Parts: sequence; C-alpha cells; structure tokens
Amino acid sequence: MAHASGEYIKHHLSHWQLNLQTGSFNSDGGFWTLNVDTTMISLVLGFAFLGMMIWGARRLTVEQSSGFQNVLEIVYEFVANQVKETLCKRNAMIESIAFTIFVWVLLMNAMDLLPVDLFPMVASWFGVNAFRGVPTADLSLTFALSVSVFLLLMIYGIRYQGVGGYLRSFVAHPFPIWLFPVNLVLRIIEELAKPVSLALRLFGNLYAGELIFILIALLPWYGQWMLGVPWALFHILIIVLQSFVFMMLTIVYLNMVIESH
Repeated sequence: MAHASGEYIKHHLSHWQLNLQTGSFNSDGGFWTLNVDTTMISLVLGFAFLGMMIWGARRLTVEQSSGFQNVLEIVYEFVANQVKETLCKRNAMIESIAFTIFVWVLLMNAMDLLPVDLFPMVASWFGVNAFRGVPTADLSLTFALSVSVFLLLMIYGIRYQGVGGYLRSFVAHPFPIWLFPVNLVLRIIEELAKPVSLALRLFGNLYAGELIFILIALLPWYGQWMLGVPWALFHILIIVLQSFVFMMLTIVYLNMVIESH
C-alpha cells in the first residue's frame, strides 16, 4: 500500500517533459529540458486572459455595464489603487503590469482547485504518462516570472537614473565610493535576493497546496470530502493572497528604483 501511495504521489508530481537537445519526450536533458505541461497551461491561461480583456474592452459601455465589466473594473481599480498608494509618482504602464501579473498569477494558482486526477487522466487519453496542472507549482515558471520582474527593474532603473546613474548605484551605495568593492558585492546580493525570494515564495506555497490535495486524494472517498472541501476553501485565500503578494512586491521593487531617482 505504501509503495502504491508513493508511486501515486511521484506520478502526480512528475512533469510531461521535452528534451530540447534530442527532441524526445519524458527524457531528462538537464538545463535543456522543457516542462511542456507548465508551458502549455500557462500560455493557454495567458491567451485566455488576453482574450477576456479584448472581449471586455470591445463591449465597454458607460450607460449599461455588464457583470463581467463590473468585475474587471473592480479588480483593475483595486490594483490601480495599490499602485497609486505605493509608487512615488503616477505610472500607467506599471498599473497595467501589476494588473497583468495579479490576474495571470491568480489564474495559474486557481488551477490548484481542480481535481488532482483530472489532468493526468485526460493526458493519458492521448498517451501522455505525466501531466501537472498547476504552473506556479513548477519552480521553473516562478523563476521565469521573477526573472521578468528583475529585467523590469533594470529597465526602469536605466530609464529613470540613466545608464551612468544606474551603474553608479552599484558602487556608491550604501558606503562611500572608495569602498566600491563592498558596495558592489552587497548590491549584487540584494538584487539577486529579489527574484529568488519572489520565485521561492510563490512556488513553496503552491507546491505545498498541490501536495496536500494529492495526499487527500489518497484517502477513502468520505475522507476526501471531509478534508478536501475545507482545505479547498482555505486554499482559495492562499491562491488570492500569493497573487497579491507577488504583485505588491513587484510594485514595491519598482518604486524603490523610481524613488531612488
């Protein structure tokens, strides 16, 4: 029984992988391994989010707003207010970036509420042995998101401080410039800590949630309902909270770059 349970957990935590060097599936290529399931679901949700925004924008009215429009306006106003309260100056682009991050991460997190056997079962119909359905429970995706934020920090840093000012911030702070080796080391550690903490925080919470759902699925059917429903209700809070935290930290980091100027 323990062996069967272990195989079940291992199977549900395995990715559908593509070795980019050999072009073969389900073979580990190290760095050149692509998690196809994570890529597929994240892109589908991204395009679905984009389609919903285009559909809602084309039907945008002032006289008679629909329920969908009201939901979009509430979410956007919530995000925009967070940006306005955090940023030292108004920036419409950062509002759009924050809104995109919040909704996209929220959609990917929400995949954790679907039955754990759903994606593996559907994938087996097409001859795929393993398929994970929660993109944010994959460390490669959370690091990709955090690296994107890191690149945004560099772009906005150069935009507001200039190339010279941005490079000077690495060697002239927090100590005098003649201590630039110390400043450089401290600044590099500080900058690298931002994407690492972003990625690990989101991954850890969603991976733990996914693992608990898998463990609950091992119980008899009556135990699954008794524990699964309360955990799912509580997990909704985690899903929303982690999306909010990722968005807020992105705004805070961007504000630090802009405010330093």
